[in-house]
Amino acid sequence: MPRTYSRISGTGRYLPERVLTNFDLEKTLDTSDEWIRSRTGIERRHVAASGQTTTDLCEQAARQAIEAAGIGPEDIDLVIIGTTTPDIVPVGMGCLLSEKLGIPPCPAFNLETACSGFIYALSVADKFISGGQFKCVLVVGGETLSGIVDWNDRATAVLFGDGAGAAILQPAAEPGILSSHLGADGRFGHTLFCNYGEPVNGSRRSYDGSAIRMKGNELFKVAVRTLTRIAEQALQANGIDCSAIDWLIPHQANLRIIEATVKRLKMSMERVILTVQDHGNTSAASVPMALDVAVRDGRIQRGHLVLLEAFGGGLTSGSALLRY
Repeated sequence: MPRTYSRISGTGRYLPERVLTNFDLEKTLDTSDEWIRSRTGIERRHVAASGQTTTDLCEQAARQAIEAAGIGPEDIDLVIIGTTTPDIVPVGMGCLLSEKLGIPPCPAFNLETACSGFIYALSVADKFISGGQFKCVLVVGGETLSGIVDWNDRATAVLFGDGAGAAILQPAAEPGILSSHLGADGRFGHTLFCNYGEPVNGSRRSYDGSAIRMKGNELFKVAVRTLTRIAEQALQANGIDCSAIDWLIPHQANLRIIEATVKRLKMSMERVILTVQDHGNTSAASVPMALDVAVRDGRIQRGHLVLLEAFGGGLTSGSALLRY
């Protein structure tokens, strides 16, 4: 029996309408456009409107991906969402999104692995399709980080934004997802975390008064090492080197982290998809949004070899090598 592979058949993205520029932040923080650009590469970020949830953002990205794949919601038989900012607990966002899109009853769940969430979800979807259990999987990375940002903290307020990116995976006769590689190292969880305050009934899971905290200098070093390692892991697993890669799509957290990683990999920045300047760090939404940008502007063509990679709080990490 011929082997079944999975392949991305459509992508989509959505950014909230409200834009917060570096110049806007100058008015409330001891910072400047030049300071932010030189240290992060970020020029602006998008912020969800009052009452606009992560699921709302995911819905718009998913509708684009569904249209691009030439399918309907009724064709989807599995929904997986990577997010750190779900709407509510305990109702899973996969269920909320399925209802919004009109997807028939099917398995639906979300993964919480911070900025690596989309790649984790993509890996799970690939395994389900290649195993023959599902035929059409909606994979989404979406965040409303603005709700857990301390807008008075110069170290973090300039970094994060809201958004969502999506992809449809379907079976293929030839490899699309060539391999995926997931990891986590709890020794560095203290470098990026959310301050949830005192436990209530044994749980710290509350957005009220919570805020992202970061140890920037330490995180920078760990991030570069991690992104380099997981990229090399994907290349080695497939017996190729960086020269074979058409495009690298790294987690869009910080331009300096990306540049340092690319230098270690001995690649050219001309083969790197960059969107961090337009939306800042959008966690799990970062990689799929960058993928959609490059697909829609024509840089990524069918047959191109694309390497996705991300790191996130935990610290989690993931890479995926795919033939688009």
